[in-house]
Amino acid sequence: MPTTPTTPTTPPAAESPDGMRPVRSAGPDRESAGPDRGQGMRRPHHYVTRLGWLPLGMRQLVKFALVGGIGIVVNMAVAIGLNALNGGPANARSVLFPIPGTDFNLRFTAFVWIAAFLVANLFNFQLNRIWTFRDTGPGRWWSEFWRFLLVGSVAALVGLFLKVAFTHPGAPLYLPGPWFTEEAGLHSREYWAQLLTILVTMPINFLVNKFWTFRRAQR
Repeated sequence: MPTTPTTPTTPPAAESPDGMRPVRSAGPDRESAGPDRGQGMRRPHHYVTRLGWLPLGMRQLVKFALVGGIGIVVNMAVAIGLNALNGGPANARSVLFPIPGTDFNLRFTAFVWIAAFLVANLFNFQLNRIWTFRDTGPGRWWSEFWRFLLVGSVAALVGLFLKVAFTHPGAPLYLPGPWFTEEAGLHSREYWAQLLTILVTMPINFLVNKFWTFRRAQR
């Protein structure tokens, strides 16, 4: 006698604790699809950026270098503008005033370095804060700014000695002629000294700012 195929019965849905609506339990397919679906749909914000394939530290270094590159343009623009107002880079070593109690003088080239640093430092800080280190979350503006300014000031002080060494005829690091000259243009000793000093101090700036200035935000 032929048998009639039976249709598998579905177990009754369990009721919710309030007895109002049945609760459907997720089957194996639903459970296995959940994590994959979540991983595919929800990604950390920093992976959406074009530099997302880089590790966080390397991504920050690249951004810091890009900001620093723009900062170099700002720094050099201030330096060129101030030298132009002073009659050109040929007058960069003109004495502003003697330093009391010493045989040294404060020269215009030192003033240019300090002024250009202050302008570029503020520019770099704000751009690094809202872009380079934004993945780690911002801290208080003033708390981070004075740290950034302090780090930059130490680097600027070191850079000041470097720039003097690049431009002083008796210094061991003096940029020699005939390629380097006191005139404006591509061979300007004053402008090359400014640029080389920035490049030397930039890596130190990045490391100290990453692990100290923005340390609170990275915790």
